[in-house]
Amino acid sequence: MLKIKDGLVAIANEVLEDVRKEAEALILDSEREAKETLARAKGEAEKAYAEIVEEAKQKAEVEKRKIASLAELEMKHRVLQEKEEMVEKVFEKALVKLKEYVQTAEYNNYLLGLIQQSAERVGSKSLIVYVNAKDKAWLSQGNLKRLSTKLRVDLTLGDKTEECMGGCKVQSSDGKMIYDNTLENRLEQLRPALRHEVARILFGEEG
Repeated sequence: MLKIKDGLVAIANEVLEDVRKEAEALILDSEREAKETLARAKGEAEKAYAEIVEEAKQKAEVEKRKIASLAELEMKHRVLQEKEEMVEKVFEKALVKLKEYVQTAEYNNYLLGLIQQSAERVGSKSLIVYVNAKDKAWLSQGNLKRLSTKLRVDLTLGDKTEECMGGCKVQSSDGKMIYDNTLENRLEQLRPALRHEVARILFGEEG
């Protein structure tokens, strides 16, 4: 009976030993697999982290360039605005000078020259001359008639007066042709060339 018991114990011990070895092997496999999984996860996490950082860097670089571009545009806009303001100030001063000029005796001869130029541009033998109230009073004193005789053209003062600083508008009697030679219109036509010249003087710009 004792021998049978000893044999059962021995068998049981062998079974337990096998189970223990299998358990240890499973544990080792599990640990190895867990380490491998952890290593892969760590690698993937590091890769994902690097990709996120790189993407963030690229976005930051794009944003930085965008901000720099906007800042440059804003600066150019402000500079251009300041230049325009300075140019406009020059034109305002030019208008002041013209207002002073139309009060001089020299202007009267200039006005006759503008009327003659306008008559030649319209190219008609019968013309109506429109001027402001001050110039109309002066021309009515026989000055327009003398010019009419000189040019051999029928020049007549229009009934209405122009709301202008000086100069004239000359129209053919049939109303088909009109030439605007007021000081305001002449200055406006010269504006691009004058603007270029003012910019050249103030800012050293060419072309």
